Amino acid sequence: METFKTASGLIRALVPVLYFGSLLYYFFDVSGGSVDNANMLGLGPTLLGLGIVGLIFCIPLAIRIARILNGPRTPGSGGGRPAPDDDDGFDADAVVARYLAQRPADAIPNAPAARPALKSGGSEKSAGFGRRT
Repeated sequence: METFKTASGLIRALVPVLYFGSLLYYFFDVSGGSVDNANMLGLGPTLLGLGIVGLIFCIPLAIRIARILNGPRTPGSGGGRPAPDDDDGFDADAVVARYLAQRPADAIPNAPAARPALKSGGSEKSAGFGRRT
């Protein structure tokens, strides 16, 4: 099945390159096989555009060929990311405990101050967004 996917991917990358290459060949042949004749007939920009687009479509083809030549990927390679259960030697709990042990005692924030009561005795206005009641 992997061979079929590789072959179909290579064919899908090859089709646009062949298409634009054949168009480039056709318009170059119509102009008499000369760049000067192509410019005289007004096909110069067409040939240039077809050549550029054909080269752009060569990039995916070259990447697919390079992947084929590099060989099959190992199963479970995961793209280079470590698996979630891999132990990389980092212990977050130890870091937090070390930070709390090194922090001075006076750096502990005090309890938030109580809000002052309103003098009018009415309900307090909301300081944020929302419906007013």
